[in-house]
Amino acid sequence: MATDPLSVVFAALADPTRRAILARLAEGPATVNEIAEPFEMTLPAISKHLKVLERAGLISRGRQAQWRPCTLEAEPLRAASEWMGQYRVFWEHRFDRLDAHLRTLLEPPA
Repeated sequence: MATDPLSVVFAALADPTRRAILARLAEGPATVNEIAEPFEMTLPAISKHLKVLERAGLISRGRQAQWRPCTLEAEPLRAASEWMGQYRVFWEHRFDRLDAHLRTLLEPPA
């Protein structure tokens, strides 16, 4: 089982249901019932997904009277984005090389 924070975040993001839950929470806090509404799964299944997201630090659960809203916590996403950003330069360089190669193929002969 992954124990470093970045691995836990990527493991949580690996599931499309959890990514959809994060997209919903990006719109604002929501209860478990509100989060579960668009999914064809049980509340216990949604709760399991929420626990994974909470362990990864991607959501927090508050308490306001009887309402227990889930809230997106974006900081772990920033860490994942920064890690992936290291490879942006690599891919941009490869695309630049491909672009240069394609231009030489498309240039009319001199």
